[in-house]
Amino acid sequence: MPLRITTVDSIRTVEKLSPFRYPGGKTWLVPIVRSWLKSLDTKPAEFVEPFAGGASVGLAVANEHLASLVILAEKDDDIAAVWMTILSDDSAWLAKQVSDFKLDSASVSEWLSKNDMSVRDRAFRTILANRVSHGGKLAPGSGLLNKGENGHGLHSRWYAKTLSDRILKVGQLKNRIFFQHGDGIKLMESKVGATDDVFFIDPPYAKAGSRLYRLSEMDYEALFRLAARLKGSFLMTYDDSTSIKKLALDQGFEVELIVMKNTQYRDRTELLIGRNLSWFRDYVALVQQPELFQGAEALGATGIDGTDQDRG
Repeated sequence: MPLRITTVDSIRTVEKLSPFRYPGGKTWLVPIVRSWLKSLDTKPAEFVEPFAGGASVGLAVANEHLASLVILAEKDDDIAAVWMTILSDDSAWLAKQVSDFKLDSASVSEWLSKNDMSVRDRAFRTILANRVSHGGKLAPGSGLLNKGENGHGLHSRWYAKTLSDRILKVGQLKNRIFFQHGDGIKLMESKVGATDDVFFIDPPYAKAGSRLYRLSEMDYEALFRLAARLKGSFLMTYDDSTSIKKLALDQGFEVELIVMKNTQYRDRTELLIGRNLSWFRDYVALVQQPELFQGAEALGATGIDGTDQDRG
């Protein structure tokens, strides 16, 4: 029976650090990733996230120091600009730019129409586009929010103080995070033999990727063959797809299901894929016994770190 979780669980147990809002964001998965990492014999030397996107998982790992170093890779130029800026000396500038920005239709149109700009300006434009577009979509043709949440229009997801605080907090973690602007597949290939590294593989989903991101094409057969060559432990996520299950099983991987209730209160089934998911089955058994799970929370086993008001 698959584990059933809700976005409420994620908000309660995870400090949200990413400035991005994605329909496919993985904040809800952080408690499960904690369980995976704590099941390992030793603390990972490097936690590698080759398809960073909003990087919710990698940021949580860095924040909780669950690995000695977090390595994020992102191919998309706009998303990469955000991480390059936040993890540089320009993080304070970006935080102030967000907090001071006077958001209205004219200012949004002016920024979104900019082309030639610095990396840090591009970072601000990307965060702005992500926050004022339908569903946080960055793919071409994405429309702007009209009515938005509770009729607030463009302001619906523009939480200036929350975003500014997140940027500053992630900036403080820059000594624990290395960002690489480039191909995540090549990054994985360069670390195939690393036994002390672990890999969180969250590739663009075939169905939704083209609607959400600019760079969404993926050779999934090649990705699974590469995952099979990794010497370090890995955890892969994907939406519930028969073809993906087959690719996983063909490589001898284990597959488990999670049913996640999204912000629209609709069930979405996701796959967890790895070589050995016994630790996940132990986690499910614990979650399904509330008295034991609550006791584990009280002891800090689930790493409750705080909440904020942005549910994006």
